[in-house]
Amino acid sequence: MVLHIEYGSEGIVSPKGDVYSYGIMLMETFSMKKPTDEMFVGELSLKNWVNESLPCAVSKVIQANILGKDDKHYNVKEHCIKSIMQLAISCCADSPEERVDIKDVLSTLEKIEVEFLTNTQGA
Repeated sequence: MVLHIEYGSEGIVSPKGDVYSYGIMLMETFSMKKPTDEMFVGELSLKNWVNESLPCAVSKVIQANILGKDDKHYNVKEHCIKSIMQLAISCCADSPEERVDIKDVLSTLEKIEVEFLTNTQGA
């Protein structure tokens, strides 16, 4: 049984908790799964499921229509989504001190966007 503790319920609130939540939200957005999905039992959690899929099987956890199997930009999309999921995992480090800073999250997302646009425009 997984025990879910309400964020801040123990009086410990910090921006690093928000970074963790942001990472979970990124995973939810691309996988279309919630941490409370019935498939996540025992040791399997959304975070573990995504983490175990990286870097080779990310296409198994993301929403199928995002990549578009026959899309000419499939490889570019797959690479960018892998990068986003790796970022999400770094946001969700168990220790708040190990989590990426939110400024670095923004910077990384901007780099992923530039990479995507560079590799898909005019191609």
